[in-house]
Amino acid sequence: MPDKPPAEVLISPELIRGLLASQAADTVPDAVTLPLRKVADGWDNELWRLGPELAVRLPRRALAAPLVLHEQQALPRISAVLEPLGIRVPAPVVSGRPGDGFPWPWSVVPWFGGDGGLDIPRAARAAWAEPLAAALGALHTAAPEGFPVNPVRGVPLATRGRAVAERMALLHEASDVPRGWLDTAESAWRSGLVAAEWSGPPVWIHGDLHPGNLVAQDGSLTAIIDFGDVTAGDPAYDLAVAWLAFDAYGREVFVAATGARYDPATWTRARAWAAAFAVLLLSHSDDDPDYARLGLEALEEL
Repeated sequence: MPDKPPAEVLISPELIRGLLASQAADTVPDAVTLPLRKVADGWDNELWRLGPELAVRLPRRALAAPLVLHEQQALPRISAVLEPLGIRVPAPVVSGRPGDGFPWPWSVVPWFGGDGGLDIPRAARAAWAEPLAAALGALHTAAPEGFPVNPVRGVPLATRGRAVAERMALLHEASDVPRGWLDTAESAWRSGLVAAEWSGPPVWIHGDLHPGNLVAQDGSLTAIIDFGDVTAGDPAYDLAVAWLAFDAYGREVFVAATGARYDPATWTRARAWAAAFAVLLLSHSDDDPDYARLGLEALEEL
C-alpha cells in the first residue's frame, strides 16, 4: 500500500519566510535572508534547509501537528543528556506557533550534515553499536509526569496484536516475501506476546528508531533525528533497532554494550517489535523502496 498520505496544506517559501519574519527574527536575526530550500517531504513533516546550519520543520497534516509539540516539549531535556555523549538531536532553536496562514506549530532546528543511516551499508553500521547503546542508556530513564503520550509506541505488544496480524496476513497473500521469513517474524511476535511485560516506570523512548533516523559523519554516529513519536514506556520498542540497523556482528556488539540494563524478557519483546516494524514497512512502503528494502532486511536479520 502507498506509504505517504497527502499533504493538507501548501507549504511555500513565501509562507515560511512570513513565519520566520514574525516569530524567528529575535532568535535568528538573518532568518529571512538565509537561503531556503526544501530537502525532505515525509509522512508527517516537510523539512526546509535554512542556510548552512538550520532547517525549518513543519507538519504537512493535522495529525502530525501534536507531534511537533511533543518534540518541542521533550527535546531540550533529551538533548541535555545525549549531547555530552557526542550524539546530537534536533532540539528546537525556535518553537514556532500557528500564524501567518499556517495552522499548526512548527520549529527551526539544527541541520546535521553527514550521511543518513539508510545510505550506509549494514555491516559498516557496527561502528555505531557502542555509541548507540550508550545513547539509549542515557535516554531510557524515568520520564516525568506529563510526558508526551503515544498510543502505539512503547505500549504492551498485545495492544497492537490485531494490526500486526492483519499486516502479516496481507504479506502472506502477496507472496512476494519469503514465507520462511514471515514464519520467523510471526514466531518472534508470538514469543513477545507471552514474555513478561515491562514492569518499571515509563522511560523516555525515541519511538521510531531505525537507520533512517540515524546520521553519521566520517563513519561515526553523530545524531539521532525525527523525534515526532517521542514518548515514554517500554524501552523494548527502541531496542528493536538491534535488528533494524545492524547485522549479526553489529547486533552482538550492541547487545553486549547495553550490559545488564535490560533483562531477557525485554530483548524478547524487542525482537517482537522488530518483527512488527518490518511488516509495517513492507505493508506501507510501495512508494518508498528504501524503506521496503529495510523491511526485507529486518526480516532476514530475524
